[in-house]
Amino acid sequence: MNKKIKIFDTTLRDGEQTPGVNLNLKEKLIIAKKLEELGVDVIEAGFPMASEGDFNSVREIARKVKNSYVAALCRATKSDIDRAYEAVKDAAKPRLHIFIATSKIHMKYKLNMREEEVLKKAEEAVAYGKTFCEDIEFSAEDAYRSDKEFLVKVFERVIRAGATVINIPDTVGYALPNNYYDFIKYIVENTKGIENVDVSVHCHNDLGMAVANSLSGIMAGATQVECAINGLGERAGNAALEEIVMVIETRKKDLKMSTNIDTTKFTKISNLVSAITGVRVQPNKAIIGENAFSHESGIHQDGVLKEKSTYEIITPESVGKINNKNIVLGKHSGRHAFQSYLQGNGIDLSGDELDEAFKKFKRLTDMKKTITEKDIDAIVNDNISSVDEYYKLISYQVYSGNKMICTSTVEIKKGDEIIMESAVGEGSVASAFTAVERAIDKKINLKDYSIRSVTDGEDALGEVTVKIEEGNKIFTGSALSGDIMEASLNALIKAINKAKLN
Repeated sequence: MNKKIKIFDTTLRDGEQTPGVNLNLKEKLIIAKKLEELGVDVIEAGFPMASEGDFNSVREIARKVKNSYVAALCRATKSDIDRAYEAVKDAAKPRLHIFIATSKIHMKYKLNMREEEVLKKAEEAVAYGKTFCEDIEFSAEDAYRSDKEFLVKVFERVIRAGATVINIPDTVGYALPNNYYDFIKYIVENTKGIENVDVSVHCHNDLGMAVANSLSGIMAGATQVECAINGLGERAGNAALEEIVMVIETRKKDLKMSTNIDTTKFTKISNLVSAITGVRVQPNKAIIGENAFSHESGIHQDGVLKEKSTYEIITPESVGKINNKNIVLGKHSGRHAFQSYLQGNGIDLSGDELDEAFKKFKRLTDMKKTITEKDIDAIVNDNISSVDEYYKLISYQVYSGNKMICTSTVEIKKGDEIIMESAVGEGSVASAFTAVERAIDKKINLKDYSIRSVTDGEDALGEVTVKIEEGNKIFTGSALSGDIMEASLNALIKAINKAKLN
């Protein structure tokens, strides 16, 4: 029988710590439901003590998710534990995730604590958390750079105190796969009571080895792996969920392991997370990158045409990739047909969301002769990533050319008021953004602006991503259109609305 590996997803907690990512409640709920549908065992919903927004999002996710455990991160203090439990107490499967650092460098410089103090604090925190919640995960922050013998003492104490999961992170991505294997194996073989709990690994990608180290950890005895969609996370990110799972799936006969994940949902959830966070997936990314199943070499092309397995060890269909398949929908399709198509592809929109997505679809059919699945996915993701409209673009005009001063005029709706402003600038985008600044009477600190094609052909849809800074936070707006200027303005206004409503 294959060993079942539990998948702990931290997209909504560690993933949100990706520089420039700031998710609102609606976006977190959407991602959480998709993670549940994907089949993840544990969803780490956030760090409730960090902010009121984080607390509210963890609480709402806990109330909505029924099949996955919902974990809340907390430091080894009573106030953190109280706050975390208050956030997850309504979950069908609540988990408290308590952590404290155990490496010499962290204990000395960050905690200013001795080993005995850390031992006592860890044990007391787990025992206190156990009075509220049956499922307790304990993490030894910076475990890989900790003394192994000391780590064994810590784990034995917290297991006796009631921990059900112990997590052994490579917090700074320092490990080599063979060394991490030996490290995990030592902990597994030398910790009393460890056979009664799950052993988890959480690896960062600072040296590009998060996935390799995670796999080494589960080969050494770990039963849970912590990861994130698209490898999102602090600094260089976490281990990519889709990569870990597909290694296990592809090599299951050798590894004798399996997961509960539905791999055919990888492409859609990857695209969704990318659209919501504004963090693009590089084309050569394993499993879900645009080029993952592309073959440029003539030798490779010839081999694949004769027999796909010559150069493809996994199929595009196994991860939900469909090669630009044309769909039956067209300009004469009605709302019911559109909704039926979405539901048939696992997309459940209703009410205002469905109405708005259908309007975008009908506008697209007037622009494009051939509608593809990529077009529909792009429309849906653009619609999902929308925010409450404090400001709304009504109309715009842009006059530009290489021999004239670029001038833009915008109409912005604020409540019942329509504000019209014009501006000039060094280029059409600059003049249009300056006109928006005048309309909202606020200087915008633009941090990033990018454009990409999300579908194929000369009538492809373009997606613009705008990042602005407000109060030391980065807010991201993305918008889709066949008209890049329209997409640019809508992306900017989405980012402004997020900042305004934060």
